[in-house]
Amino acid sequence: MHTKIQGFTIFVKLFSLNPMSTAHPLPTLDNIFLAAERLRGVINHTPIFYNAHLSEQYGANVYLKREDLQTVRSYKIRGAYNKMASLTPEALAGWIVCASAGNHAQGVAYACRKMQVKGAIFMPTTTPAQKVKQVRLFGQEWIEIHLVGDTYDDAYHASMAYRDSTNAVFVHPFDDLQVIEGQGTVGLEIFKDADFKIDYLLMAIGGGGLASGISTVFKQLSPKTQLIGVEPEGSPTMHKSIQEGHVVTLDNIDKFVDGAAVRRAGDLTFDICSKSLNQILLVPEGKVCSSILQLYNEEAIVAEPAGALTVSALDLIREDIKGKNVVVLISGGNNDITRTEEIKERSLLYEGLKHYFIIRFPQRSGAFREFLNVLGPNDDIARFEYVKKTNREQGPALVGIELKSREDFAPLIERMDANRVVYEYLNDQPDLFQFMV
Repeated sequence: MHTKIQGFTIFVKLFSLNPMSTAHPLPTLDNIFLAAERLRGVINHTPIFYNAHLSEQYGANVYLKREDLQTVRSYKIRGAYNKMASLTPEALAGWIVCASAGNHAQGVAYACRKMQVKGAIFMPTTTPAQKVKQVRLFGQEWIEIHLVGDTYDDAYHASMAYRDSTNAVFVHPFDDLQVIEGQGTVGLEIFKDADFKIDYLLMAIGGGGLASGISTVFKQLSPKTQLIGVEPEGSPTMHKSIQEGHVVTLDNIDKFVDGAAVRRAGDLTFDICSKSLNQILLVPEGKVCSSILQLYNEEAIVAEPAGALTVSALDLIREDIKGKNVVVLISGGNNDITRTEEIKERSLLYEGLKHYFIIRFPQRSGAFREFLNVLGPNDDIARFEYVKKTNREQGPALVGIELKSREDFAPLIERMDANRVVYEYLNDQPDLFQFMV
């Protein structure tokens, strides 16, 4: 099924719960309860808050599960600590190694310091500086950091080489039984704290560990709850795998939603998610940026891109959730303030409020002044780059125009055409756009 939202095609995949054979041991509810005992005193039991703004916006009762208020500002500590606490003393006497886009690294680092275990942490070089700093803060002298490659997968392969050469114990960020059972404690808390029937539960998917753990809980304790996984449109790893019927490796991904951008889902998490999730929604990265800004401006919630992913998906099921009780998991709050301008830019582009052109001005006095007359009363030039060329007839300029509303775009184009402005529109030319903007 395809849904059109503000000019973007959103793919919504519905899955039947067909039984599938698996060669993997599966997480159990009993073991998730045991994980909750291990985590007692280590993690925060994060709250569920009723959100008035989102409830009014969608005509539903929307509740936010605030894992951004967790000890390391994401749920990842749950799986990392549960895995490490399950190891033998002999295993813990050596080194722990992990690969992460940032949040899992913080969980492992915190667990290393808490348990006084040495850890080697591999992250891509593109990891936001804020997350790298937090890893150092949580791990202190108990960890060493290795920044390798451009993606999580690059860091993962480097960590595997390290494991093989040192006999370190690898703590996987998602495709591990004890990690999944640790993440499943989020589901236990949601079920325990909700004094209402949960009709819909939305959770982000990267590799699938969180969704696997929570769905294990809810399929047994609340089987009528609709379990909705959410992925960024530029990294539809689990969606594509379920569509193909097997785990696939994506050639290229958009790494912006770094906490949910992996090229390959887990084998175990694929088995669980393909049987347990009712839907997977794909959300454009620009829409995620709009949700980040909305959460900050309206709720004073600092959500990272993966944390805002679920809020972004509410638009896609707007009609389905009217009058329903909806729990939305805010999975993390490790946002880097240096990304704010990029977030604003992506949001404006998605909302249709910012447009880029190459405009070829006549090489004569007054040409730019004439162009200003083409702009509407609420249009604003947000970017202008021009270098006078030796060409005597035309001088190209990169011009970014910010609008007050999406509806102002068509009249702007009409006025430009009527005034014979020579231009090339860049927003719909991604290959050219990425180099110019």
